[in-house]
Amino acid sequence: MPIRLDHTVVNSTHRFEGARFLTELLGVSEPEVNGPFAAIRLDNGVTIDYADHFIPADQIQMQHFAYHVSDEEFDAIFARVQERELPYWADPYHKQPQELNNMNGGRGFYVNDPDGHNLEFFTRTH
Repeated sequence: MPIRLDHTVVNSTHRFEGARFLTELLGVSEPEVNGPFAAIRLDNGVTIDYADHFIPADQIQMQHFAYHVSDEEFDAIFARVQERELPYWADPYHKQPQELNNMNGGRGFYVNDPDGHNLEFFTRTH
C-alpha cells in the first residue's frame, strides 16, 4: 500500500466558519461533523479537519495549505475570490497584492482564510 496523507487538522477560532470559507471557495459540499471536527473531504480522500478546541484562539499559528487544481477549477475559485472582493497575492509573503503568478508555467495565487491561514491555489506542480 502506498503511503498517502489521510487527514490534517487546521486550528481555527470557529471550526465551521473556517471550513465553510474553504468549501465556498472550492465549490464543494458543506463540511461534515466528524467528532469534534468540521471535516472537508477532498476528491483524493484526504480530509481537512477544522478544530476550534485544541488551541486558544489567540495562540493559533498561521499554516500554509496548497491546493493543486485544474485550470477550470482555478477559474471558478478565482472568480469566487474576486466576487467576494477578497485580497489575494501572487506570492506567499504577500508582497504582490491583487496579482496572479505564473510559477511552473501555470497560474497561482494566495488568499488568507478567516484565521490567517495562507491558502495557495495553483494549476501546475513543480
